[in-house]
Amino acid sequence: MIIDILEIKEAADRIATQAVRTPIIESAQLNADTGARVLIKAECLQRSGSFKFRGAYNRLSQLSQAQRRAGVVAWSSGNHAQGIAAAAQILKIPATIVMPLDAPEIKMQKTKEYGAEIVTYDRYTQSREDIGKALSKERGATLVPSYDDHHIITGQGTVGLEFLEQSLALGYEIEQLLVCCGGGGLIAGTASAFSQLSPDTAVYSVEPDSFDDHKRSLISGTRESNAPDARSICDALLAPEPGSMTFPINHALLTAGLSVSDAEVRDAMKYAFSTLKLVIEPGGAVALAAVLAGKLDVKGKTVGVVVSGGNVDPVVFSESIL
Repeated sequence: MIIDILEIKEAADRIATQAVRTPIIESAQLNADTGARVLIKAECLQRSGSFKFRGAYNRLSQLSQAQRRAGVVAWSSGNHAQGIAAAAQILKIPATIVMPLDAPEIKMQKTKEYGAEIVTYDRYTQSREDIGKALSKERGATLVPSYDDHHIITGQGTVGLEFLEQSLALGYEIEQLLVCCGGGGLIAGTASAFSQLSPDTAVYSVEPDSFDDHKRSLISGTRESNAPDARSICDALLAPEPGSMTFPINHALLTAGLSVSDAEVRDAMKYAFSTLKLVIEPGGAVALAAVLAGKLDVKGKTVGVVVSGGNVDPVVFSESIL
């Protein structure tokens, strides 16, 4: 089930005119603080504010004209929502997004600004999947899952392809790669690219401590679920369990799973703002948090860190950087 590198390259060509080729950022201070060469792939600077635009545009651009007229339905706490809405706006496709009532206001606002219709639900008492499937059936619209979709995973894999191309152009070979993980689409696509172009790179998923389902699943070999009462400020990474499509890929390719506390995430957001001059949302900061908190021995290594998004609630951000 590993995504073939040729498909990822085709996706890269498909999204090239619309997606941002986000930069690699290196900081002398961060290198000194960690004892490593840390290369940050700044997907917080991507169109719509996160890597999600890549998979969304790759998926929607391949719909037939009839499917485009019927529209699309997706569910998301915010970043997939904005990615789908932005891609749909470009392609002139009606989009309906199922979003939790407690999604950050900035994510709801931006999704609306891209022209999407929002249907809200209670993430603790209702099933977004059931709502999305019902809407899709009722409207004859195409359902676009946030991670369990071949074209979505392939589009996210362009992050890995770009990261490899850019790091090699700078003369660096990434020895350890840390990627945030919710449902697992970004890391499944990224790990697929690295496994074929840089097979010696050790790839690690990073999650919030209370949503460490991938970490536990990689150990057990089966898909583990998170507790229903689990909470975290990392709103983008609150999937109930690993994806049915993404987990087999990740189980085959990942070295191990790591997790960080909300306090460590806030520290990373503050560090990114003060030292790297980057605005990062909680879910986008977990990989950087793992490096800064010493969750992995990185000394003397060249380490790749994917900062996956920057769509942060202003209140959460201000509380984190003060």
